[in-house]
Amino acid sequence: MTYARAVVESARFELDGRRVTGIASFYDELNRALMPNEEWTLGASLDALDDLLYGGIGELAEVTSPIIVMRHHERVREALGVAATRAYYLQKLSHPEVFHVERFRRQLAELDAGRGPTYFDTVCEVFAGHPNVRLVLD
Repeated sequence: MTYARAVVESARFELDGRRVTGIASFYDELNRALMPNEEWTLGASLDALDDLLYGGIGELAEVTSPIIVMRHHERVREALGVAATRAYYLQKLSHPEVFHVERFRRQLAELDAGRGPTYFDTVCEVFAGHPNVRLVLD
């Protein structure tokens, strides 16, 4: 027997920025807050974040306009700042057989020049791509 879950207009979810020390722990926190009843977890991937925000999975499955509050967001901003972003790009560059290295070289050069977005900025851009999802930086 299957049970239909009720669709709700809005629900509030909280991410605890004190738990975030880098990219991997950011996704751990997303999983803690938004995937607690799933038998699987999100990988540390911007595409996974994007998929989550489209809805249909985790705690967002039946919520049409979720509100996600990022508590202690300044800690997250720091943890996903230049150093983490640089390490992320270097990791991508170390696998040219998988990733488009020219793109990541350009992004790393922009970051090193002080013009490129950090991983935190990119996370915020992913959220911005989902107008039905409200991100509150607290």
